Amino acid sequence: MRDYANLLFQVENGVGMITINRPKALNALNYDTLQDLSDIFDQMTGDDTVKTVIITGSGEKSFVAGADITAMLPMSAVEGRKWAKFAQGIFNKIENFPRPVIAAVNGFALGGGCELAMACDIRIASEKAKLGQPEVSLGIPPGFGGTQRLPRLVGKGRAKELLFTGDMIDAAEAYRIGLVNQVTAPEALLDKAKSVAQTIMSRGPVAVELCKAAVNEGLDVDLESGVAFEAEVFGLCFATADQKEGMSAFVEKRKAAFTGK
Repeated sequence: MRDYANLLFQVENGVGMITINRPKALNALNYDTLQDLSDIFDQMTGDDTVKTVIITGSGEKSFVAGADITAMLPMSAVEGRKWAKFAQGIFNKIENFPRPVIAAVNGFALGGGCELAMACDIRIASEKAKLGQPEVSLGIPPGFGGTQRLPRLVGKGRAKELLFTGDMIDAAEAYRIGLVNQVTAPEALLDKAKSVAQTIMSRGPVAVELCKAAVNEGLDVDLESGVAFEAEVFGLCFATADQKEGMSAFVEKRKAAFTGK
């Protein structure tokens, strides 16, 4: 893969490690950074060596402090809409990426940074992390999916409070309301994220991929349609070698050796 101006990327033991790397701007998202992020996910889609993905921010202060306000200030209404649709498309791509994506939130995750974390499947936060959607203090609502993903994660009432006030919350409160999955010491954050990734990668990869698809699909339909989709992917797995291997390993009391087929 090519070098990226605003991101660091490497594949380590099956984990695609993406680091937003604009520390002087607290890793704020500008057009080039979002485009680089989009390009990386496009390339990983066809790369079977990448089994899971971790996204974090460079430095100790910030995951992503938000979108680049200086770039947004002169935008017209048409330009603002295009900017929101551009970022939403990339975050949708992350949410629908077939393999699990983990956000390792190491500091400020505000505005577009919180929205990026919410587009990931799992969020693990440093004890020093701060999260929020402060856009109303700038005279705008969230535009990168925050008004939609936040209530899906924490419920309508709590989401409205955070959206209307623009208040920032700490990692402990984010965990309490379900915005993050786990909280860990700052120095242990990446190790914890990698440990979760390794646990996921030890399971049947086809099953994990279909679990993600079923959850994402089910959230957008009624319960009857969702469980019908679940039955389809459940049945589909019985055509895989992984299903035979996983069940045989259970019966034979040994560790399964999944191949992703």
